Parts: sequence; C-alpha cells; structure tokens
Amino acid sequence: MDDLMTEGARPAGARPAPAHGQIDVLDRYPAHAGAARLYGDSISGDVDALYRRLRAEHGPVAPVLLEGDIPAWLVLGYREAYYVASRADLYIRDSAVWNAWDLVPADWPLRPALGNGGDSVTWVTGAEHARHSDAIHEVLAAVDPFELRARCERIADELIDTFADRGRAELMYSFAHVMPARAIAGVLGIPAEDTAGMVQDLVALFDHSTDALAAHGRLMALVTRLITQRRDNPGVDAISRMVTHPAAFTDVEALQDIFAILASGQQPVAYWIGNTLRLLLADPRFATTLAGGRRSVGQAMTEVLWEDPPVANFTGRWAVRAGQLGGQRIQAGDMLVVGVAAANADPEVRPDPAAGPGGNQAYLTFGTGEHRCPFPAQELAEVVAQTAVEVLLDRLPDLTLAVPADDLLWNPAIWVRGLTTLPVTFTSA
Repeated sequence: MDDLMTEGARPAGARPAPAHGQIDVLDRYPAHAGAARLYGDSISGDVDALYRRLRAEHGPVAPVLLEGDIPAWLVLGYREAYYVASRADLYIRDSAVWNAWDLVPADWPLRPALGNGGDSVTWVTGAEHARHSDAIHEVLAAVDPFELRARCERIADELIDTFADRGRAELMYSFAHVMPARAIAGVLGIPAEDTAGMVQDLVALFDHSTDALAAHGRLMALVTRLITQRRDNPGVDAISRMVTHPAAFTDVEALQDIFAILASGQQPVAYWIGNTLRLLLADPRFATTLAGGRRSVGQAMTEVLWEDPPVANFTGRWAVRAGQLGGQRIQAGDMLVVGVAAANADPEVRPDPAAGPGGNQAYLTFGTGEHRCPFPAQELAEVVAQTAVEVLLDRLPDLTLAVPADDLLWNPAIWVRGLTTLPVTFTSA
C-alpha cells in the first residue's frame, strides 16, 4: 500500500510511436521471450502457484508481460523488493524514463497506475516528497480516531440494517466496499450523493478494467469540484485542511494528493475487510475462537497483510541505470513491479509459512522507504477495517459462509487481492 496504498494519481500522456517500421520487441527485451503474462488466463487460477513457478524458474526477479505484452520485471524476493522500494536513487517513480513508452497504446488500462511524475506525493521525491508527505501526515493526523470509530460504527449499523432481516447477504458490495467509501467520504467531506458513483469508479480504477481511464476522469472531476468549493468556503474536513495548509499547494498538487488519499481509503481497505472476514469464517484457527474476544480479529487482520495483502503488486518503479538485480540484467528505463504478495511469502525470509506470521509486522504491504504509506493513513485504515469486522460479528454472531471457502472467487486482477463476492448466511434479525 505504497504512498497511501494507491498506485497512481493520473494517466501519463501518450508517447508518439517511432517513425521506423515494426518494432522487434524481443530484440530490445531478449529476456522476455516466452515470459509469463500477468493478465488473462495466466492469472485466472492460483496466482500463488504462478509466483512459486516464476521463483523456481527465474529466482527473485522474473521477466513478465503486462497487459498488451508490455515487458516488465516482477520482483518476487523480499530482500530485492525491499531494496527496490528503499533505493529511490536507483529505482525512481518518474515514468518519463520508461524505455517502453513507444509500445504502449493510448487506451492502455494501466495508464492511470503509472503517473507522469510531477505533482503527486506518489511520484515526487526528495525535499518535494517531504513537503507533500508532511502535509498529508498533518492533515490525516488531525482526524480523531475515536470520532472516526464512532462514525464507522454508525455506518456499519446502517449497512447491516439493510440486509439483517434477510438471513443472507453478499458482503463485498453491500458492506465491504461501501463501508470504507462512506468513511473516507466523511473524512474528506464528500457529499453523500457522490459516494455510490465514487465506489464504482474506484473499483474500476484498481481493477484496471476497460473503464479505468473514464473512471479516473470522473474521480478527478469530483475532487476538482470539491477543491474549488473548499477554497471558497473551507470547513473542518481533510480537503479544507489540505487546500489551506501552509505548504501552499496549487490546485493541481492538492488534486493529486487528495486523490491519493481517496483511492487509498477505499478499495484496499475494502479488500482488507473482505479478506479478514474470509479468514475468520473459513479458518478453524480463528473461527473457533471468535467467542473468546476480539484479539482474534486483530490477529486475522495482521495475517491478511502477510498472506493476502489487498494490494498484491505495485507498479511504478523504473531503473535509473543499467545494473544487476536478483541475478537479472536490468536495463536503464526498465519497469519493475514490486511483488508484495510474492515477497511476503518469500521462503528465504519465511521458510515455514505454515507457522504463520505471529506478531511479525515486517510485511511489505504498506511499502517501505521514502514512499511508505504515512502512519496516520495506516492507523485510520485499521480503524475503519477493524470496526467494520467487529460490528458485523457483533450484530450477526452466527455469520457463516454460504458456499465452501474453496469456491470463493478472487478478483482476477493481478494488482489486487480481494474477493469478487462474499456470500454469507445468518439468523435474520
């Protein structure tokens, strides 16, 4: 969940195709001959098995193809992923240096995840990153976690009331996605009438669906409108604090950073909620101890961050110069995908995954280095997710999966790790 758990803040501009004839991709990227595709049928099955196969074949860094067979490197090793995320001098966030822009079509669905350098905390570095990051830290630290928890309890109760008398529900879209969206909407001061559309657009954006570019445009238009309103009439919400902050953000800078907060506060948290509920309801280690108190909820949430991190892979690192990484020759301008889920499961650092992570919090789910997710954002996300799970279990104590756990379907997007649906049954109120 790098830099507020979001992957990007705006689509990069189109790069012109070269004037010469057909590009021989393999001449430029010989290591990518026969590389695994991180889209389509290749990821429709067991992605953990895919990571294990790539690790066995290539080691901690593997050549892969993104949608449209665009070449990249997937960093599977924990140490290598930590190194890439920590060395902003060697692996930068500025996509302008990418050596494959001429291969990318204008309608490529991953464009919103690549940024274009410049104005967002997600992409700037050094002193400029500190200016953005410090301001976001102060803006989010001003949110009272106790007030947020109380608001989340009210939201959870309202959502549960809509299906409590039915005895069954699908929790992802009736609860898990809506819960953090309404919570972050309250923090930012987004009107209630805009929340439903905002949820749909954020899901489309993170899933990198065919509607991703249009969804990105609608979300940016919403935030732009709110910035204009709050500059004229500031309130007590996070957008008002951002546009009046001493960092003196321009409208473009404020737009990018507020969008990062918005995106990070919804789908990753929704999948944290859904993945935690799945673990609690399906795994006997947790299901048999729910009556013993809420300690097991916190344990389940931590285990999810290791085993099923909501953002499974981060795009957006480019090599400044040629060099070696994990036994592979990386060219200047190559794109690297930081494989959070694969790195968390690296047998070099977790030789016995069956033992579980215990209290170990060295997961890479929130990123590391300069672009690590700010601590106030992590704390607020945890408040929203834990409150959602606890209120749901308090209201519906006999909650049970409506299908075998193995029949639950994961989102097929390689970038996120979350259930498409979570059907449950319970005693109706």
